[in-house]
Amino acid sequence: MSSWRLLHKEELEYQYSPSRWSPRMDKDAVIEAHVREITEGTKKSRSVTETLLNVPYGALEGEKIDIYLPSHPSGEFPFFVFVHGGYWQFLSKEESGFMAAPLVRNGIAVAALDYDIAPKGHMDLMISQVRRSIVFIVQQYPHISGLYLCGHSAGAHLVAMALSTDWTDYEATPNIKGAFLVSGIYDLLPITHTYVNAVLHMSEEFAVRNSPMQHVMEVKSRAENCSIMVVVAEYDTPEFRRQSQEYVQSLQALGLNVCLKDMAGVDHFDVIEKLSQEDYILTQMILTMILSISSKASSCSQVNSDVLDPVLYVPEISLPAACPAGQDEICTYH
Repeated sequence: MSSWRLLHKEELEYQYSPSRWSPRMDKDAVIEAHVREITEGTKKSRSVTETLLNVPYGALEGEKIDIYLPSHPSGEFPFFVFVHGGYWQFLSKEESGFMAAPLVRNGIAVAALDYDIAPKGHMDLMISQVRRSIVFIVQQYPHISGLYLCGHSAGAHLVAMALSTDWTDYEATPNIKGAFLVSGIYDLLPITHTYVNAVLHMSEEFAVRNSPMQHVMEVKSRAENCSIMVVVAEYDTPEFRRQSQEYVQSLQALGLNVCLKDMAGVDHFDVIEKLSQEDYILTQMILTMILSISSKASSCSQVNSDVLDPVLYVPEISLPAACPAGQDEICTYH
């Protein structure tokens, strides 16, 4: 039996409420601070970079992209695509360009994607939209040196599903050279038993079909040359950390180029917020991988070991017997 099935209902809710685990502030304050930080970061990126906003990649209202471009790109340039989190029911591209400024300064184009979040959108649609947005980008920019996908939380799930895509069903085959999966969910089954599913309405069958853990063989056959970096925060919940560890182990067992990075001193939210800072270690790891691969076809394990350990397994963490006193309310997001 899967370990999460042994958890009591209230314990499972607690494990899938990342905002309750931040040591910086309470659950409501950490979400408010997160939205404020990434919104302000996006405004700053828009003020200092060349942008193409609200570019449609499809006919639906939510199918739009914001693009941040280097001012004077030299020849081919790498393209970084960010898929936001929000438990598939919150946030948008309007808050998702916060990391663009330091990347663009280094000659990397950035796209922030929108997709139709729940309740308007369902999981099949969101996955399809991310896939189609990727195809749109490579069609619009056929001379890019490579595509690098990044997703946070629910966005990491969507990026992981994109890695398993059979691109022969689409009009183009993207050259995905790297993926950064930050504090993600790779098995949706536990979600079906939590408050998160009140809006998503996933059955267990639907959750299994859309879980990256069920598609690792497809990643092997369709993204074998992609360097994959899976990132967890020190103050992510034990369930989030377990899922990341098991996903990495499954990919490694197939011989894929994957590494796991445990980020010290950050929680589920500031682990991604700080990408607005060029000197932040995760920003540096992303820049190192992209620029290394672009220049000499490097790989995840070849990135400078001072910046990135090739493999860091997450230690086992004891699960709490129940929610701590005063924390038995269920948050509506994260």
